[in-house]
Amino acid sequence: MPTGVGLKQAGFYDCAGGGQVVVENGIAYIAHMRAPHGTSVVDVRDPKNPKLLATLDMPPGTHSHKVRVGNGLMIVNHELNHVDTNPVPAGWMGGIGIYDISTPSKPSLIKRWETPGTGVHRYDFDGRYIYMSPTVEGYVGNIMMIMDLKDPAKPTEVGRWWMPGQHVAGGEKPTWDKTAHRCHHPLRMGNRLYTSYWLGGFVILDIENMEKPKLVSGLDWSPPFPCPTHTALPIPFDILGRRYVLVADEDVFRKEHEVAAFMWMVDITDERNPVPVSSFQVEGIAGRNMPTNTGCHQPCEKVTGTEIPFAWFAQGLRIVDIKNPQAPREVANYMPDPAPGQTRCSSNDITVDDRGLFYLLDRVRGLSIVERM
Repeated sequence: MPTGVGLKQAGFYDCAGGGQVVVENGIAYIAHMRAPHGTSVVDVRDPKNPKLLATLDMPPGTHSHKVRVGNGLMIVNHELNHVDTNPVPAGWMGGIGIYDISTPSKPSLIKRWETPGTGVHRYDFDGRYIYMSPTVEGYVGNIMMIMDLKDPAKPTEVGRWWMPGQHVAGGEKPTWDKTAHRCHHPLRMGNRLYTSYWLGGFVILDIENMEKPKLVSGLDWSPPFPCPTHTALPIPFDILGRRYVLVADEDVFRKEHEVAAFMWMVDITDERNPVPVSSFQVEGIAGRNMPTNTGCHQPCEKVTGTEIPFAWFAQGLRIVDIKNPQAPREVANYMPDPAPGQTRCSSNDITVDDRGLFYLLDRVRGLSIVERM
């Protein structure tokens, strides 16, 4: 049975494992990890009785594991799935799918934008602009690109930024191995993009002029820490008179004896000089040999206060209070049951709706709907 401290299960939706969930107006949009499952649209207005409204499929060898909604549109990614060994259909290309969801039960494809390489991994969407991480011809690894959807049927590139060394067609040479430095996903706040860059740490980009994004600063701690930077989440309010970005590393690509991924608090009051001021790890992980997918993965990107919900892989849902940025502390948790055939959960994504319900998506199977006790 699921267990929790300060949290309890309000509902459960049995579905294929997912990479991201967003909820708008009582409708959950679930992006799945593996084909043939692409995207599920689920009515969660009654959390005890979720109802499937629509599904989108994906071809073998690909996935559509990310989703964003806004302004009557749904954006899904199309990407090669490196863990799926099935052959990809001839001629298939990665990119994004743009859907009209004015009727959520009937998503209608407006346009597929395609790009060479593996496709698009993750992105932010504000209802008009997409801030994304596509692979692009002539570059090694994913770069940052801004796309304008003023006319959703004619997506238009506005600007792009890449880490120096990625533009091999332009004569640049990477100083890292393969695609170790690549854009994971940007998050917009005001005229800044807070952009995770995998084993290149994170960067802050000035997008006052979207056509020419400019580097403000960056910070990279790998090495010595082995795990890649997954998310750089700007906190949209001052805390004790200072500004912060919360940074989550992803617990992958390390040996069992190496330090498991954790959360950082970074002071960006002087944004040209980001300074880590604290970190947080779930109790019982530090100092022990742990397999990958045990530690940190993804915070809720909808920030409503100093209590930040986290999907912490094998540790379920953890709510971390950052009201003292130099000493984050856990204030509640919820541990879902492992998916059938698994020995532990694999919490991959978390969001919250306007009612304060939490939606915890497992990488292998199931969406847990959680509420405060």
